Amino acid sequence: PEGARDYLVPSRKHPGKFYALPQAPQQFKQLLMTSGFDRYFQIAPCFRDEDARGDRSPGEFYQLDMEMAFASQEDVFAVLEDVLPPIFAQYGTYNVASAAPFRRIPYRESMETYGTDKPDLRIDLTATDVTALLSGCGFEPFAAGPIKAVPISDCALTRKQIDKLLADCEVQSGAKGYWFKMDETGAIAGGVAKFVQDKAEALTAALGLKPGTLVILSAGDLAVKNTGVVIKTFGAACDGHMDRERYEFCWIVDFPMYEIGDESGELEFCHNPFSMPKGGLDVLLQAEKGALDPLTIMADQYDLVCNGVELSSGAVRNHDPEIMVKAFELVRLGEDDVKAKFPAMYNAFCYGAPPHAGIAPGVDRMVMLLAGEDSIREIIPFPMNKNAQDVMMGAPGEVTPKQLDELHIAVTAREEEV
Repeated sequence: PEGARDYLVPSRKHPGKFYALPQAPQQFKQLLMTSGFDRYFQIAPCFRDEDARGDRSPGEFYQLDMEMAFASQEDVFAVLEDVLPPIFAQYGTYNVASAAPFRRIPYRESMETYGTDKPDLRIDLTATDVTALLSGCGFEPFAAGPIKAVPISDCALTRKQIDKLLADCEVQSGAKGYWFKMDETGAIAGGVAKFVQDKAEALTAALGLKPGTLVILSAGDLAVKNTGVVIKTFGAACDGHMDRERYEFCWIVDFPMYEIGDESGELEFCHNPFSMPKGGLDVLLQAEKGALDPLTIMADQYDLVCNGVELSSGAVRNHDPEIMVKAFELVRLGEDDVKAKFPAMYNAFCYGAPPHAGIAPGVDRMVMLLAGEDSIREIIPFPMNKNAQDVMMGAPGEVTPKQLDELHIAVTAREEEV
């Protein structure tokens, strides 16, 4: 178990039992560190039963996996900042890449400023919280929840173009966007202008408005998510706000260790359960006693982002079995659960493990960026479609009753579900 959905393979020799194709070599590379290897790297195949996206192909992908003993976050950053810029500058579609050290953005700052933890720093747009200014303006959608504003200077889009782009954003985020513009005379006009007229002076000061500035507003529970989509969509559509022909890298750091699950409504791991919490065992014990909000615990995790694409996730690993058990207890999994789910790693850590850290940039995504493509399917010779089907080879397909019997499997799906 690694966090995503497994591809399960039934065992012929062990009826009723299954193998799981590795989602990543996570546990194995940590076991290598425990067994005395101080450095490891591999071009590793990974298998995850995930839905397709522009930067994710269902099924198999590869990553440049690495792990280092007695290493810190700074050591990991130094390795990739030494390797990636010359590769992208020499072999990429664009010959300009961020120089080391890459910019570091705390997770919460990234979400507040860019509406995403995968910001495209080629775009110069950012968001500002205007909840205090507009929550009482009389416009019902602004009555509850945060209100985020994205000012876009020198925007020449027509009303029709603005409405079309906002509709596209709504499809992606599930949230409706609103707008107004400062016209050539300095007056607020268009969209929801009549609801914000009384706040024109304050908005001008807060957002740095000048004639020709378009402001996109998002409100409610999905305001942050919609803001991220707005910045990406309008940044690409408005002239002068996106420097396309370059590679902009950044590190996203200080991820929260825990979050409240959307479906469960309970405390869950936010990113990677194998990460070391900042503050170690002490902060976990405080959270257990109720002296500390577990949502404030930071994890020693980091993401590498390039042009709005998450290239890699990594972390300083949790190498202490006591801390490991306590971290899982906060999400309602006890010591017995940890031993059952991660027996090899838990047992190895009990003998003593060195501090270690690692990361694994996605090879497919790197090639996609180097080639200047927006879809990962463009750089895979025989990609699956969005429904995880290989239409040319007819996969997935049905198998014979004999094959099912050998695997001790019975198919229960009704015909209309197949």
